[in-house]
Amino acid sequence: MVKVHLLTLGAYQTNCYIFHEEHSTKCCVVDPGYEPEIIEEKLRELGLTLEAILLTHGHFDHVGGVRQLAADTNCDVFLCTDDLALPTQLTAGSLYYTKPYSDGTILTLAGLTISVLATPGHTPGSVCLLVENVLFAGDTLFAGSCGRTDLPGGSYAAIHTSLNRLAKLEGNLWVLPGHGESTTLEDEKKFNPYMR
Repeated sequence: MVKVHLLTLGAYQTNCYIFHEEHSTKCCVVDPGYEPEIIEEKLRELGLTLEAILLTHGHFDHVGGVRQLAADTNCDVFLCTDDLALPTQLTAGSLYYTKPYSDGTILTLAGLTISVLATPGHTPGSVCLLVENVLFAGDTLFAGSCGRTDLPGGSYAAIHTSLNRLAKLEGNLWVLPGHGESTTLEDEKKFNPYMR
């Protein structure tokens, strides 16, 4: 069973998630946007070793803590390389990663199977990560809303297609977005105007 711990960090209140299999001492971190020292303190508190950083997209408020966290823990960093095309003012410099992933990639990390779903629209390389009944949605899907598409690399048509794809996923998934409150896929299908 997957266990998830939330840290909301930085000026943009970005949700950073630590997750692992219930009995594993290894974990993954999703979107360490800010304050790597706080993330590392939480890892020590939980008694966890970081195996990999998984990025839902390359915007600065989701990747700001990557370099220090990776250097301090010697872990891999996964990114969809379609986001390498983003202008550097949106990524706070060149994006750091050690391994690419893309639609259909299956990872086995922290005792769990992680499926990568390409969900472009907010950025060209936006992905969602499906782990058991948990969907790490990045800035693709929010409670009652979706990610903005007016920045360079954004596409309303693409995010609409991505949201349609998410709406077809089976099960009442627990949706953990890049900002704001968690939600469920069933609630979003019923009440989110962008998923209709």
